[in-house]
Amino acid sequence: MTPANRPIKICFISPKAYPLFNADVKEVFGGAEVDLYFLSRELARDKDFEVSFITADYGQEKTEMIEDVRIIKSLDFKENPLTGAIKVWRAMRAADAEIYFREAPSSAGFLLALFCKLNRRIFVYRTASKGECDGWYLKQHPLGGRAFLWSLRKAALVVVQNETDKAEISRTTGISAVVIPNAHPLPALSQGQRDIVLWVGRSTPLKRPGLFIDLAEQMPDENFTMICQRATGDNDFQALAQRAEKVKNLKFINRVPFHETASHYQRAKLFVNTSDSEGFPNTFVEACKHAAAILSLSINPDGFLTTYKCGLCADDDWRKFLEQFEFLTASQEARDYGRNGRRYAEEKHDIEKIVKRYKELFSALTARSGAGDNQTEESN
Repeated sequence: MTPANRPIKICFISPKAYPLFNADVKEVFGGAEVDLYFLSRELARDKDFEVSFITADYGQEKTEMIEDVRIIKSLDFKENPLTGAIKVWRAMRAADAEIYFREAPSSAGFLLALFCKLNRRIFVYRTASKGECDGWYLKQHPLGGRAFLWSLRKAALVVVQNETDKAEISRTTGISAVVIPNAHPLPALSQGQRDIVLWVGRSTPLKRPGLFIDLAEQMPDENFTMICQRATGDNDFQALAQRAEKVKNLKFINRVPFHETASHYQRAKLFVNTSDSEGFPNTFVEACKHAAAILSLSINPDGFLTTYKCGLCADDDWRKFLEQFEFLTASQEARDYGRNGRRYAEEKHDIEKIVKRYKELFSALTARSGAGDNQTEESN
């Protein structure tokens, strides 16, 4: 408990996360939503924390209690941005939290930072991709980038997913961040048949889903499964789906309820990632915790695939990628990589271990009188 012998009140803001709490809502979400969903549930199990979660309007009640988390409805994506901002602001007031937590850059992050500054509340931000850390987002969004940088500097704590991102965000913004890996519950391993090559993600261009279809076309003797949600604003999704459906050895699934994705990872002898930019993909952790070997075309955060021998990375070399694919599918090495991945997940991503660190940080932040802005390295 806090010094006043009451629970710490923390509010997460992630408008698209509601489908994770309510599987009947079949709308898109991403890795950032999964991160905060897992963390909010785990914190809510502790009587020392009172957890609320602001989501968008999906037709639900104004407030709900789901898995001990108080869900607060806010904006409707169909409304104009000003109306949406007003509804988010009102939801933040209704949450009446000490700590407000956001992941992934957007106007909501700026709004949250401003709310916390004006109301003397604590703002915590967690990055969702390397683009937020290495300067790419700032360059691609001149106006939004300035708002994003302002919000970062108003955060009492900035959390990143890996050591590379920590070094990069320090280089590009001067901000000292804390590394905390993605936290996942770890179920017991299933010992079933592994007979598919799996890809999971949204159809956003940075994930390069078309390359997985290319792979399936070039490897006709393997069975491929592609779980691909339509990314927000993707007008080319139908063409992608139609192309995938023409490949005989590829099963294309446009949506699987989150709690059912485990069955696909359990069948995967190989999990494939084709992205050109990520922070630390939750799909990597899902593959590891289900003991599926990983083959990545380009992404290898902190070199973990090679360091922990969870899989292989082709360094964005397509020919090397194909060679690695044939090696992993033609040998028993994939099983060993999968077992190593499970050990890695147990060591680095077990939510029961990681949530303890968050609790320590949250307790320290609330104990600090008048949490201030994030300090740059030069001023430390």
